[in-house]
Amino acid sequence: MRLFELRTYYAADGKLDALNARFRDHTTKLFEKHGITNIGYWVPADNKKNQLIYLIAFPNKEAHDKSWKEFAEDPDWKSAREASEVNGRLVDKVESLFLNATDYSARVKPSARKKERLFELRTYKTFSDKLNDLHTRFHEHTIGIMKHYGAEVLGFWVPTDKEHGSENTLIYLLAHKSKEKAQEMAEKFPKDPAWLKAKEESEKDGKLVEKVDSVFMTPVDYSAIK
Repeated sequence: MRLFELRTYYAADGKLDALNARFRDHTTKLFEKHGITNIGYWVPADNKKNQLIYLIAFPNKEAHDKSWKEFAEDPDWKSAREASEVNGRLVDKVESLFLNATDYSARVKPSARKKERLFELRTYKTFSDKLNDLHTRFHEHTIGIMKHYGAEVLGFWVPTDKEHGSENTLIYLLAHKSKEKAQEMAEKFPKDPAWLKAKEESEKDGKLVEKVDSVFMTPVDYSAIK
């Protein structure tokens, strides 16, 4: 099964541009050299925490382990890292989350549009034993309604292990044509009759979702998805 890794870097103060330069000029190329598929790189639209968020993919866990080991040992990576950190480390903290695509997810792949899109990374935490019901609602209803309002649905994932939410977490990625289109969907979607009907029917035995986190993101210039 194809394995995805969602990584969030917290750049050191004043180092985000240098971190992006290292990815642009070195890291992404070395990733591909070692069998790591670059899917997308973004920064939050309101980037108060100096974050770089990116999504990469591997054929499986064994390939992941092999690729990262080879990447870490690559002399070109060591040289690039050393040169970029002459004036201090670029990254304060790294968060990593392994993900599997859901059976109804499209095969996410690099894509670009003539006009830069606004992306939205959404994380749902469900109540106990409600994740499968949420999957059903998305597959049978929610995706179609989101597309009706112009959102492009790029992929759906769940964490690979229980510790990180395999039983109660759904993560998905949307692309909006613009900030205005995203705002329009946010206003109209909750009032849509088809959505209200689907929501009511799916929640006869209780609400499905306990918490939703949303991050609006803009792609960096070297992202394969824009």
